[in-house]
Amino acid sequence: MPEPVNRITGIAAPLPRANVDTDAIIPKAHLLTIHRSGLGAGLFSEWRFDDDGRERPDFVLNQAPWREAKILLAGENFGCGSSREHAVWSLMDFGIRCVIAPSFASIFHENCQKNGLAAVTLDEAALAHLVACAQATPAATMTVDIETCRVTAPDGREFPFTMEAARRQALLEGLDEIGASLRHDAAMAAFEARDRAQRPWIHALPTA
Repeated sequence: MPEPVNRITGIAAPLPRANVDTDAIIPKAHLLTIHRSGLGAGLFSEWRFDDDGRERPDFVLNQAPWREAKILLAGENFGCGSSREHAVWSLMDFGIRCVIAPSFASIFHENCQKNGLAAVTLDEAALAHLVACAQATPAATMTVDIETCRVTAPDGREFPFTMEAARRQALLEGLDEIGASLRHDAAMAAFEARDRAQRPWIHALPTA
């Protein structure tokens, strides 16, 4: 199950490109595993590395201190393209805990919720201010407060955001869909017990 997310404070890496698709986030060569660990090495690998495997020094996540970023400042329609949960896994394995963008592709957005990655939507003016702050003072930190739905820039300026109540609560409590269902475990057990008593033939084991 995901870890609870209340407040994220860290360095923010600016990558304000529009329509960044999941094939760019985690190229297909890295999809041969179902394990979540180790995928950070493949994050943006075709942008981070050249054909010989050397880091491209001009890519933001190869530059100090952004290679230690916990927050990614992205462009509109982030996570578009094919549906691959590996995209979220690779971001989290790299150390990213929150992506801020004007908009997200719907399937990517859902995958963020399932895995505890905070996907925060801010308008383009707010994002431009955060990007400018990150570029002016790369080592400065920003804070994303899920409880109060507010992003605090390094210069102290605050930007409120909205988040669906169920999505916000899932982040705060560290719940995925299975975890949310298990919160009703007692009610489900009580229903099953009543049903067994009322309709024992439904639950009878088949005989050989």
